[in-house]
Amino acid sequence: MSSPRSSDLPASLGDVVERRRLGGGDVGCSERVRLADGRLLFVKRYEREHGEEMVAAEAAGLRWLAEAPGGPPVPEVVAAQGRVLALAWVDVEGSGAADDPGLEQLGRELAALHDAGADAFGTVPEGASPHLGSLRVPVEPTSSWPDLWAHQRVAPLARTALDRGRLDPRDLAAVERVTRRAAELMGPPEPPARCHGDLWWGNVVRDASGRRWLVDPSALGGHREADLALLDLFGGVPDRLLGAYAEVHPLADGWRERVGLHQLVPLLAHAAMFGGPYGPAAGRAARAAA
Repeated sequence: MSSPRSSDLPASLGDVVERRRLGGGDVGCSERVRLADGRLLFVKRYEREHGEEMVAAEAAGLRWLAEAPGGPPVPEVVAAQGRVLALAWVDVEGSGAADDPGLEQLGRELAALHDAGADAFGTVPEGASPHLGSLRVPVEPTSSWPDLWAHQRVAPLARTALDRGRLDPRDLAAVERVTRRAAELMGPPEPPARCHGDLWWGNVVRDASGRRWLVDPSALGGHREADLALLDLFGGVPDRLLGAYAEVHPLADGWRERVGLHQLVPLLAHAAMFGGPYGPAAGRAARAAA
């Protein structure tokens, strides 16, 4: 199917000779675009409120992750204009969670990404603003991970979910109990890690060679355990990935006991956005950690 260059793509890209709609998600729709010079692009259109901010944030996040020496590959940002983000096409051959030796490479690359570091907990790449899906969650950089986790992530997400009628007050009380103990519960101090920020298996894709690529970041300076806990929440973390990760940078003692605490952030974000079982799950995670 042919069409002229879309008015919402930069003129510098040239003419569009083919486009195919791929579907939509929580924030907008996407399509595959072939340019007259032969390049294939993955084009996303952010149709929600703050769409321009989300485009800028994703583009900045991808560029920031790409700067990590030895980190996982991410799609090249070809253009970011208004509510439209154009990325170099990646030929996806299957699920990133598939059990094959590529998981070991991903483990080593995730450790390298995290070790690339950040200026502070809560810092975001230049030009970005912090988003979790369609939620805008402002943060102020801090030297304390427990402070960021408790007061700038868990508490505001829990209040948003409560205000939308998607978190039971009893579950809120359980969440608030663990936030008061954040300094005690969140483990030994670590420096800020360079985190993807929304690292579930839907945001890990596998190409024909078995290489894993990271997509759709909510990049920030965070805690490396939080990235891995999100992988665990939506699909589990294979032992071969964890083993390879530990070869580069072993996790701190007690990290398994902190998985549920780190999962409070995505659980509460999903409760605020979608409701359903996520609010009760957040309550259970908080009670298990208390």
